[in-house]
Amino acid sequence: MLTYHAEKCSTHQHARRCCEALLNQAQHIETIFSKHSDEARIQYRIRLNASVDCARFLLRQGLAFRGDKEYEESSNCGNFLELYQFLASHNKNIKDTTLKNAPENLKLTSHDIQKDIVHALAVETTNITIREMGDALFSILVDKSRDVSIKKKMALVLHYVNPNGQVVERFIGIKHVVSTTVFSLKATIDNLFSGHGLSISRLHGQGYDGASNMQGEFNGLKLLIMKENECAYYIHCFAHQLQMSLVALAKNHVDVQSLFNIVANVVNIVEASLKRRDILRDKQAMEVFKALKSGELSNGRGLNQETNLKRSDDTLWGSHYGSFISIITMFPSLIDVLEIIADGGSTSKQRCEANNLVELMQSFTFVFCLHLMKDVLGITN
Repeated sequence: MLTYHAEKCSTHQHARRCCEALLNQAQHIETIFSKHSDEARIQYRIRLNASVDCARFLLRQGLAFRGDKEYEESSNCGNFLELYQFLASHNKNIKDTTLKNAPENLKLTSHDIQKDIVHALAVETTNITIREMGDALFSILVDKSRDVSIKKKMALVLHYVNPNGQVVERFIGIKHVVSTTVFSLKATIDNLFSGHGLSISRLHGQGYDGASNMQGEFNGLKLLIMKENECAYYIHCFAHQLQMSLVALAKNHVDVQSLFNIVANVVNIVEASLKRRDILRDKQAMEVFKALKSGELSNGRGLNQETNLKRSDDTLWGSHYGSFISIITMFPSLIDVLEIIADGGSTSKQRCEANNLVELMQSFTFVFCLHLMKDVLGITN
């Protein structure tokens, strides 16, 4: 009787089928959602791993990420996107889930995503350095830096001795500072230490340049740190001391002092005008072309790069060496530009100064001192 009722009653049959469907986990709504969620998660991980791999490669090689024209029709979308497309073309799983096959809002290739990945890799690299250092005592080197936006930056480097007795140098990072006052620099260092779990009690050395806000006896950065840790001894940067001492000693010689003055005047008179800089660049390009054609210069990747005059600064070690190198490299072109100024300068003062510089630069004393100081500063560079 029950069997008959079950066979004839459509309501009963419908309820039975619904019950069986409910008990069937493969058809359960949560199972369906979970299945789609798993697929989306797998695809997201593939896209993320591809972006991370591209970023790691470019960072390891020190290459730029972006291009000028990052649209799909561009022949060169920049290193990151070009490398990303290369990976996709050689891996079917990546190709099926990335770029055009990825959701519009989940491609993981935008500039913000690239910055986030780079930041994450930088944090992880720094954490590895801190773990490697362990509980060892360390010292810090601090120097100023500027980026393309001319913002003030502070670069910090750690030194410590590893278990093998070797001194290890590790770059920790560059931090933006509102100002270069002592308290602003100290606050930045404190924030950096706290962010990486470093204790100032383990700091046993500090090295800066000779600026008063760094090594001042009464209110310098070194004094603020030594008030918290008397063992954090200050050492003036040896390379900076050597360069400044060498330059100061060399300038005591009349002919060498004259060399420094002439070089400074040449840089000032040529760099004072965009037109003169353009003329110098064009003249130098022609000189390089002639030298390549005659075989005096060898051609190859990274050779014969465009150069310009470098302005020297006594407080920047190595800047005088760079100035002398640029003068020697561009000597014939510089003479041509100075002769042009001597003939057609806007004022008689400019014409007279340029004419004097031409005579002085072609003297034996100038050329001899120029090459002498280039060799001497090259040893300490």
